[in-house]
Amino acid sequence: MSNPADGAARVDSAVAALGLSVDIVERGDARSLEEAAANVGVEPSQVVKTLVLKKSDDTYVFALVPGGRSLSWPKIRAVLGVNKVQMPRPEQALAATGFERGTIVPLGSTTAWPVIADQTISGRVALGAGRPGHSLLTEAEPLLQALDATVADISDPE
Repeated sequence: MSNPADGAARVDSAVAALGLSVDIVERGDARSLEEAAANVGVEPSQVVKTLVLKKSDDTYVFALVPGGRSLSWPKIRAVLGVNKVQMPRPEQALAATGFERGTIVPLGSTTAWPVIADQTISGRVALGAGRPGHSLLTEAEPLLQALDATVADISDPE
């Protein structure tokens, strides 16, 4: 099991190194997307899920998908130019990123995997913060630029 303080420190260090303006807020428990969004003061579409995807060559990518949308497997495969991509087991995601599920964010990952962000992500967004029960709030445009994200159509409405 990873130490949550390690993930928090890595996120904080990455944020500082990239010069991003962020707020780390307590999210609390939420039973729905709407509740999670309300807890941190954003709309559901501004809650961005960070998915870790494993390619067949055992490399990974981060896929950023906004609330109310789900990852489109055919679209992400087309963007990546691969025939197969999957969600790794929790222990694989932890080994690949240094983050437990529920705290994963591309900022501060132990390996800087490529980031593919859905084209609908914009404005102020809430992501995992590398620490349980918290969200990182920031503006999407500078975040995606700092991550050198590929912005593409990778989702469908839920």
